[in-house]
Amino acid sequence: LEFPMRTNYMYARMKRSVINEIFALTICLWLKPGEGSGLGTPISYAVPGQANELVLMEWGSNPMELLINDKAVTVPITLTDGKWHHVCVTWSTRDGVWEAYQDGVKKGSGQNLSAWSPIKPGGIFMLGQEQDTMGGRFDITQSFLGELSDLQFWSRVLTANEIHTQATCGGHLVGDVMSWSEEQVELHGGLTELPFEVVFNKLYGRKTLVCGHAYSFSFSTHFKMIFFSKLK
Repeated sequence: LEFPMRTNYMYARMKRSVINEIFALTICLWLKPGEGSGLGTPISYAVPGQANELVLMEWGSNPMELLINDKAVTVPITLTDGKWHHVCVTWSTRDGVWEAYQDGVKKGSGQNLSAWSPIKPGGIFMLGQEQDTMGGRFDITQSFLGELSDLQFWSRVLTANEIHTQATCGGHLVGDVMSWSEEQVELHGGLTELPFEVVFNKLYGRKTLVCGHAYSFSFSTHFKMIFFSKLK
């Protein structure tokens, strides 16, 4: 999913929301930063009465932060080279323990991040914008700039080995809370649609391998969005 510019109207919404309280989690996704200062907000989850229930963001000259229930910690992940990177964060209500991984390597950890306070269900999970109220009031300076793909959300803390396997394409686990598929991502923003061939050749070329496997592609309107489906 490509966000070619900062806006206060382009975003994607996950159709499936959180249906149960979350006492532990792992969220992983592939990110490619755009040109400019700060990545913006790749993911945000807001619930009634709490816009910052779960947010990963990096805006302006500030470091990347993980927010849970409006409490924040600095995440020691740096994405400045314009290349794709695999990013994972984990968290547990028990002592508020958290970890951050980049390309399968643990970069930092800590505790006391919203300890003993589970993530509430029934909210809106969004890609590309930080929600100041549930589902809206976007700040253009905090919007995501770049590309993202393969969001997976689990209701448990993955092991370091499981995360490394995802990052190095040794396997692919599917999130039990949310997972990346064309049917689960709802697009907004009204970008002008380009012909599929133009987008495909511009972004990926005619021969593309993802994790060493051949993939087929489909194109969705509004965003330049390519969904990967492994060929049998």
